[in-house]
Amino acid sequence: MHVVSGLKGSDNLRYVGKDMFEEIPPANAILLSGYCMNGMMKSVDILKKCKEAITSEGKEGKVIIIDMVVENEKRDAESAETQLFFDILMMVLVTGKERSKKEWVKLISSAGYRNYKITPVLGLRVVIEIYP
Repeated sequence: MHVVSGLKGSDNLRYVGKDMFEEIPPANAILLSGYCMNGMMKSVDILKKCKEAITSEGKEGKVIIIDMVVENEKRDAESAETQLFFDILMMVLVTGKERSKKEWVKLISSAGYRNYKITPVLGLRVVIEIYP
């Protein structure tokens, strides 16, 4: 709530301070950044609430997630070390771990979404767009 309170919007952007574990107001798009690390069930619940919000007014919006996809596709030591580092960091900070593409797809489908697009941005960072 405190993250967006006091921010000014524009003609096509409105900031709404709410507790996303309680309620997410209707929206065309919802942006989440680095949020999905705290357990599968809590993440599924949040994504379900997002889905309700983006479909509540008869329209189908999208959820945009900025996060990481960790996979050692290169099979090299440096990639493996980076993945392990982030997993350990998440275990220490929030009792979670970074997700692989397969884990993201499972999370997205478990929340009832039918379509997604994962776009690499920089290093392990990706933009994930999910659609109802």
